[in-house]
Amino acid sequence: MPSPTLAPAIQLTQHSLDERVVLITGATGGLGRALSFACARAGATVVLHGRVVRKLEALYDEIIAVKLPEPVILPLDFARAEASDFANVASALDAQLGRLDALVHTAALLGSLGPLEHQSFDNWLALLRVNVAAPMGLTRIVMPLLARASDASVVFTLDNRGQEPRAYWGGYAVTKAAIAALAHELADEWEHRPNLRVNAVVPGPIRSPLRNQSHPGEDAAALPLPDALTPLYRHLIAGQTKAESDALIDVQSWLAGRPCVTSLRP
Repeated sequence: MPSPTLAPAIQLTQHSLDERVVLITGATGGLGRALSFACARAGATVVLHGRVVRKLEALYDEIIAVKLPEPVILPLDFARAEASDFANVASALDAQLGRLDALVHTAALLGSLGPLEHQSFDNWLALLRVNVAAPMGLTRIVMPLLARASDASVVFTLDNRGQEPRAYWGGYAVTKAAIAALAHELADEWEHRPNLRVNAVVPGPIRSPLRNQSHPGEDAAALPLPDALTPLYRHLIAGQTKAESDALIDVQSWLAGRPCVTSLRP
């Protein structure tokens, strides 16, 4: 059972990521971008997933420009991806890199907000594919690679609206609740696998493109930058012990120094 408290960022154990491979979905988003740089600075080979090739190439160039380890770009549209696409990802990782040490899910689709009667069925299908089916399909297919690592980590990024659904949040809240259920299931399945850890993070309000979409009139300058979260994710990728894993972490409580951890396992 993880402790209900978590050390502040400066005190969190963070191991070097030299020779480790970290796959980050949604790498060109606010949190994904910050985390991609943080992992590269720690020595990791970062696999940058995104939908838009142009954005991935720009992020690749920025990482190379500051002489960090060369990343790998992985363009894949989760809204259209099939099981065969995820199988191709796993095969390419094995053939080109020979390992995978961490999978961090930050990709998310907001969709449209509003009353249920105004929601599009096709939009909900896209949300289910991007926010639920893709994380499941990718996690499932790379499990053999993770199982070969001496210390492997999967981190899911959740949302307050999935934890506490409210009116007008539509398919986004429903799919975020579903991915939380997946994190709970995986934590229970991996309870007795000493080299495999799973955690889930609820960022709360942070300065990000998705937050700008959902709260366009908000003063973004008052929100934490995504970089404030990278020490936590780094700790979960490499630094956390198995006994501390299976954690559901409320970031806003963590940043405020309050108890912030509950267990993903019953």
